Amino acid sequence: MPQPTAPVKRPILLCADDYALHPLVDEAVERLTHARRLSATSCMTTSPLWPASAPRLKSLRPQLSVGLHFNLTEGHGGAHPAQPLGTVIRQAYARQMPAEAVRAAWQTQLDAFERALGTPPDFIDGHQHVHQLPGLRAAMWAELEARYAPHERPWVRSTAPAGGLWRQPKAAVIALLGGWAATRQARRAGVATNRGFGGVYGFDAADEAQYGAQMAQWLPHMPAGGLLMCHPATDVVQGDAIGAQRPVEYAYLMSPAFGELLVRHGCHVHQGPAQPL
Repeated sequence: MPQPTAPVKRPILLCADDYALHPLVDEAVERLTHARRLSATSCMTTSPLWPASAPRLKSLRPQLSVGLHFNLTEGHGGAHPAQPLGTVIRQAYARQMPAEAVRAAWQTQLDAFERALGTPPDFIDGHQHVHQLPGLRAAMWAELEARYAPHERPWVRSTAPAGGLWRQPKAAVIALLGGWAATRQARRAGVATNRGFGGVYGFDAADEAQYGAQMAQWLPHMPAGGLLMCHPATDVVQGDAIGAQRPVEYAYLMSPAFGELLVRHGCHVHQGPAQPL
């Protein structure tokens, strides 16, 4: 008599942003990876902590995909030139960002990644999604084409919302500010992207239950190969705008409740190959 087969679960990508921002973020990334609750992390190579943090990632690959978190808006306490996000957005849409300076920023941050890890990043995304803005994304396409052969080119995060998540106002704003446009350009250029995006909220979940309620809204919309961003840390990151939210996310992602929610929605957190599914 044939044995019943287990239902096929949808693989989703869960990516922790801001690696190297703070040791508590790095610790969360390592613990979540070992618990099989994380697919990827994106790294702030502008951080003064990056050279010391980077070697800890080597033992996590290829179980964990490791990308560049392109940064223009986090100053790391004055250690890196930074501008407010609103200023970056206005300058990008007014075509006031000097092309040479933008291209140099891409080169510097990619150089720092490769110097520390000895490989290209598995993927590219942006702190506060600046990689998708006009001018910035043109410089990204140009640098990726010039720097990497097609077979070693990183995939690029799309912020085009998965399923009906475009109805959530903040997710729609992010998509309008370059997410849909950058995704269309990537497809025309043959650059791989994730298949839908989620994880957008106001960083206002007071506890694990409230963050879990957010997750329960995202998961039904996520297709196979869709990406959820998260921002965990093992404790409060002092001085960070979302520092108090980070341990809430971490605690939920490590919890049995998250595992049960994944099963309920027929999903699993994918670990393995760097390319999106």
